[in-house]
Amino acid sequence: MIDIDGTRGEGGGQILRTALALSLVTGEAFRMRGIRAGRARPGLLRQHLTCVEAAAAVSSASVEGASPGSLELVFRPGSPKAGAYRFDIGSAGSTTLVAQTVLPALWSLAEPSTVVITGGTHNPLAPPADFLAHAFAPQLARIGLHLAVHLDRPGFYPAGGGVLRVETGPAGASSSLSLLERGPSLDRRITSLVANLRGDIGRRQIALACAELGWDDSEAVIVARRDAVSSGNALSATLRYEHVTEVATSFGERGRRSEDVVQELAAGVRAYLAHDAPVGEHLCDQLLLPLALREGGEFRAAAPSLHATTQAETMARFLGPRVTFTAEPAGTVRVAVRG
Repeated sequence: MIDIDGTRGEGGGQILRTALALSLVTGEAFRMRGIRAGRARPGLLRQHLTCVEAAAAVSSASVEGASPGSLELVFRPGSPKAGAYRFDIGSAGSTTLVAQTVLPALWSLAEPSTVVITGGTHNPLAPPADFLAHAFAPQLARIGLHLAVHLDRPGFYPAGGGVLRVETGPAGASSSLSLLERGPSLDRRITSLVANLRGDIGRRQIALACAELGWDDSEAVIVARRDAVSSGNALSATLRYEHVTEVATSFGERGRRSEDVVQELAAGVRAYLAHDAPVGEHLCDQLLLPLALREGGEFRAAAPSLHATTQAETMARFLGPRVTFTAEPAGTVRVAVRG
């Protein structure tokens, strides 16, 4: 059994999710202590419990310690099975992170699977559904992994109630990834997603964002949804290049000015444009595990975040050292992943 210290690195839920995903793939049981021990609300929250429940459901696993606030968990996986799965977080916890917990195991199976998760689809502390669809899934396709992402209903903090549906099939021919350049710019777009809110909120955000970034209003769109269980707002910028797509997002909330939402979005866009590496901060840590489970590869990214280095350390507990970060003169980094 692998012992994992949940306080290492970023010390959050990512260590748990990665351990669950790799336990399913490798068949190795693990014990984790100190789960989120340094957080304001330590231990397992609803979102993390749903990750555990999802991993257990797809493999008929044996689990000890899966209760609210638990600081220790023992997970003994069974054999993953393809199927149609449904999970309800019961809060605005991230649906995308629950999906990423079980996807690696489902990719290894001979039959397709569908996973429907209810909770937060647009959570400020996790990649939103749009990022999964436009930035993550296309890179998976390049290494032979299928992922279709459907936003059946948006869900925002604090009510949640969103529905994310992902479909994944048997893996195709495995290939390595080489992502060293962005390639020519193909398209860019600002999107204001407004759910159960006045239309002028989206129009104001679009006008402010276009002015701040110097984009034309023809490069912007408002998406109004009336099917959410509560009101919510997300402002995103999608930058599509020949080899990669980056998605930056900022979230509106009650009492927050549109100017502040726009400034945060603009900061994210400018941070990406400040260097020429194709892979942004969030895509960096998400690519590591799929590459290690396929033929590996290499990519250039901004300086790795604590999430990325923690991801690499957690992966090494199950797979051995697989990731190398090499600093480049321009302040970027070349990331090599051994498959």
